[in-house]
Parts: sequence; structure tokens; C-alpha cells
Amino acid sequence: MENWDEVRTAYNVARIGTVSGAAEVLGVHHATVIRHIDALEERLGVKLFQRHARGYTPTEAGEDLLRVAQATDDQFNQLAGRIKGQGNDVSGELVVTSVGGLSHLLVPVLAAFQEMYPALVVRYLTGDRLFRLEYGEAHVAIRAGAVPDQPDNVVQPFFQQQFTLYASESYVARHGLPKGPEDLPHHRFVGADDPKTRAPFLRWLQDNVPGEAIVFRSGDVHAQRNAILAGAGIGFTSVLQAAEMPGLIQVTPPRPEWAAPLWLVTHMDLHRTTKVQAFLNHLKERAAAWPVT
Repeated sequence: MENWDEVRTAYNVARIGTVSGAAEVLGVHHATVIRHIDALEERLGVKLFQRHARGYTPTEAGEDLLRVAQATDDQFNQLAGRIKGQGNDVSGELVVTSVGGLSHLLVPVLAAFQEMYPALVVRYLTGDRLFRLEYGEAHVAIRAGAVPDQPDNVVQPFFQQQFTLYASESYVARHGLPKGPEDLPHHRFVGADDPKTRAPFLRWLQDNVPGEAIVFRSGDVHAQRNAILAGAGIGFTSVLQAAEMPGLIQVTPPRPEWAAPLWLVTHMDLHRTTKVQAFLNHLKERAAAWPVT
């Protein structure tokens, strides 16, 4: 609000009745109080106070100003209390973002956390778009791949996802398993529909399998998994996800170069809030039970 300092000064003069008392409450010199009152009266074109030996008494216009300033001050105090509460309580909204392929890991964690804090509303945002923490789009991001390097973010190593090739029982019954690298061109594969994919295992697939052998392609990781399960071809999925999908056969053991590191990312302004810290601790405790191979 423009000139709020002058309005606040006038409010305190009207409330207390003296320039010296208002100056003490505001922590300013009494000359500053007088200057604010004079400037505000000049700007409004009315007298806000009657000056007398005992102090200042509000005029009718001053009483109007006092009521408006009182309501505004109360609203500011209420707002400050709500904002403070948002920093100290596990309530309101918790916004978490990740790539969609992690939903099988994160949804149970988020559901359990929300059950612990019933006043909390959980929003889980997925997709390939990089949600901007500095713009308040999310409280916590779980990101895969190279170390995130956006400024003003706190980045912590989280989990190393192991990936390898799987085939369904129906696929193996029809086509068998590759006997070695030289046999890969003779098999059918499921892959990403993105030549610029950042996933290390999918880049390996593009570099080591002929394009014509990747017969089922999708930009949706869930569709890729379902295609593998349906027997469309051999494809990559995480070891953790495969353990929850009956009917899959591991084609080859996981390789270190196929692993996808996960990172916890928070903005420095929110990192130490009670809500964010409570969720990070909960997430790390649950992830400690995830098998790594």
C-alpha cells in the first residue's frame, strides 16, 4: 500500500493519543511522527487531528482513518500468522514433482505421509517438464539423471535405480531369449519415442539395437512397461518395478551404466520449513527399505 508508513503512524497517534507515545511504539523520532501526520493531511486535504496540550484527538476524518487502519492492521497480523503457520506446521499443500515413471515408488510414500498429517493436501505432479522450484511450482522435486544445477536449490543424492532388460513369458515362448549381443538384431524391442532421451539405458538401446528392431515405441513409460508385459518386445524397466509385475523374465543382469541416479531437490527458501523436512525424512526412511538390486 502506498504511503502505508504514514497511515500506520496516524493510526498509532489516534490509538495512543500522543506523538511521543506513537514514536515510542513505532521506534522512530517524534519529529518523524509529526512529519508523517502533516504529509498525510496535506495529501488527503483534511485535518485528521485536533492538536491540544494533552495530545492529539482524531477528527471525524481521523476516526474514519482509524477504523480502516485498524481493520488493515488486523488483516496483516492474521496474514502473518497464517504464513508463519505454513512454515511451522505440516498442513496446507505439499507439492511434489517427479517423472511419471517413479509413481509406483512415490505414490505409496505420499499416501502414507498424508495419512500421518490429515490436514495436509498432497499434490503429485508428473511429466517431462521441469517444474520451477524458484517460482513456487513445487516444494520437493525428485529428479533423475545428471546432478541438477539450477541456482538457489538444495540438491541431495537420493537413490540409485537399477534398470535392465526384461521380456514377458509369452514373448520368450514365441521368440526365445537373445544368446548374446550378436543376437540382438534378431529380436523385437520396446523403446522410447524420443531420439534425445536422457535415460542412460534407453540411449544404450538406441546405440546397440538397430532402429528397425525397436518395433514398439512410446513416450509414456507406463505404456512401455505394458507393451513389454503384453509381449510386444524386450525392453527396459527398473528392477523394483519388475518385481511387482508377474510374468516378466530378466534377460540380463543390471549393468552399472544403465543405472539412473535420483536426486532430491528443494529451494533454499523452503528447504528448512517443517513441512518439507518432515516429508524428506519420511521419504528417506521409506526409501531405505527399497531393494537396490
